[in-house]
Amino acid sequence: MEKLIAGKSVAVNEEGYLTDFSQWDKSIAEELAQEAGINLSPRHWEVLAYLQKEHQSQVALSIRRVGKSNVVDIKEFYQLFPTAPLKTATKIAGIPKPVSCI
Repeated sequence: MEKLIAGKSVAVNEEGYLTDFSQWDKSIAEELAQEAGINLSPRHWEVLAYLQKEHQSQVALSIRRVGKSNVVDIKEFYQLFPTAPLKTATKIAGIPKPVSCI
């Protein structure tokens, strides 16, 4: 289905995750973050870039893997993305919800 995000019509699934990463850009990330009550800082962008890189490498993402990434520890990850951190961060990053998330 289609959803208007940051003035662009993008393909999303029933949970609002982008289904075509090529449609993602920073303005879409900013709007998705606003919907989640998050103001993106340079630190957020670092974590989002890491998640995108891992996804492109076809690595299965989990909270544990993120915590061991040397990019962000689990405590800071929860501070950056307070509600359902992995689900929220992957949605903002424009990548599919990880299988480890329910």
